[in-house]
Amino acid sequence: MNPKLLTLDARLGLDKYEIDEEQSHIQVDQERCKTCEAKPCLTVCPAYVYQWVDEHVAVRYENCLECGTCQISCDHGGNKGITWRNPQGGFGILFRYG
Repeated sequence: MNPKLLTLDARLGLDKYEIDEEQSHIQVDQERCKTCEAKPCLTVCPAYVYQWVDEHVAVRYENCLECGTCQISCDHGGNKGITWRNPQGGFGILFRYG
């Protein structure tokens, strides 16, 4: 028997998030993003946290999987507009599906 494969959205729906609404673990320098030609954050994030909306980068903080891919891609292929750090204790993602 083959188990049914879950889509990314279905797997993300199983995870639990505790969001720090006072201080996010992602900071975006919108001025740097506006002048960034490559905008790698829009394509490398596996959870589609970043979207280009109305001439700025919109961030869906609650979708973050805490992989750090956004900062690595921004630092090496973008305009260094994203600062990502681990969420403070008690906040962040709790994975429920391998």
